[in-house]
Amino acid sequence: MNSVECLVIGAGVIGLAIARALARAGREVVVVEAEDTIGAGVSSRNSEVIHAGIYYPTGLTKTRLCTEGKEMLYRFCCEYGVPHRRCGKLIVAANESEVAGLAALETRAKANGVLDLVWLAGEEARALEPELKAERALLSPSTGIVDSHAFMLALLGDAEAHGAAIAFATPVVSGQAQREGLTIDTGGGEAMRLTAANVVNAAGLGAQAVARTIQGLPVETIPALHLAKGNYFSLSARSPFSRLVYPMPREGGLGVHLTLDLAGQARFGPDVEWVDAIDYDVDPRRSESFYAAIRTYWPGLPDGALQPAYAGIRPKIARPGGSSTDFLIQTEDEHGVRGLINLFGIESPGLTASLAIARRVAELL
Repeated sequence: MNSVECLVIGAGVIGLAIARALARAGREVVVVEAEDTIGAGVSSRNSEVIHAGIYYPTGLTKTRLCTEGKEMLYRFCCEYGVPHRRCGKLIVAANESEVAGLAALETRAKANGVLDLVWLAGEEARALEPELKAERALLSPSTGIVDSHAFMLALLGDAEAHGAAIAFATPVVSGQAQREGLTIDTGGGEAMRLTAANVVNAAGLGAQAVARTIQGLPVETIPALHLAKGNYFSLSARSPFSRLVYPMPREGGLGVHLTLDLAGQARFGPDVEWVDAIDYDVDPRRSESFYAAIRTYWPGLPDGALQPAYAGIRPKIARPGGSSTDFLIQTEDEHGVRGLINLFGIESPGLTASLAIARRVAELL
């Protein structure tokens, strides 16, 4: 039986950030990942947006971690050469009836510590983005985009440089809480048993399944998992926009928005599709609702310009969750198991908040 001080389950952006934080603090760290590569789940299927912290209710853990994590992420990207761009975002009131909602967003943003939003009249917004339809808009200059895979590679490299080790194709099959720590059994080609003083369950969509395998963890402390599928469509032609464009938020998400990759290619999404099983296929027929949603702020979207791109699954712990559902960083105080931290419901803005989440977990351990 092998022993380790800290075991991190999951090599997505959250698990890698936590492993790096612990390793840099001088802790002995092993990461186990069920897939054969980093970020194969939630972390590789998102919009790669660096969020400012505008939408989330004031006082939530996710709100604080987003605003803290945003600045940490920009600094990290500069220090480690991770491709990113602080391109800015326009949040659009497409008509007069949405202006009050836009004002409420600004009020919430200020309460969250986001103080750089700029009000734009419709003609000012169109001066920045001529194709845009907007009655009014809010410009968020601190919103950006990042190469999420390059970010994860940098996290992994720095974690390993500080002594962390990672085992791929190593799923957790069972665990047991004991007085001196936890025993974790893994499967895969080389099954092993590990004893760990500290275990961080950062398995994303698999976090609840991992938690249910741990004997001694009260099952009533494990929240239900609700799968909110988000479909994305890409623009077949060159994008006429140089900034991200977001409509007013919708229940369960932020609306079908326009994001850009670092090459300037536009994509639209995600929508919200509640599903019962993980399925990443994009139904081309969903484009009909996308055309309607996008044309509220880009009337010039040509027919036939959208093509299915990819889909992601948000691991929500409430249905409908929306942006008001908080991250759940669960410790011994909540579940009674010494040395175990479970991370549930880490959806957007998890990428933006990842370094702040990691710092928080390292402090808790």
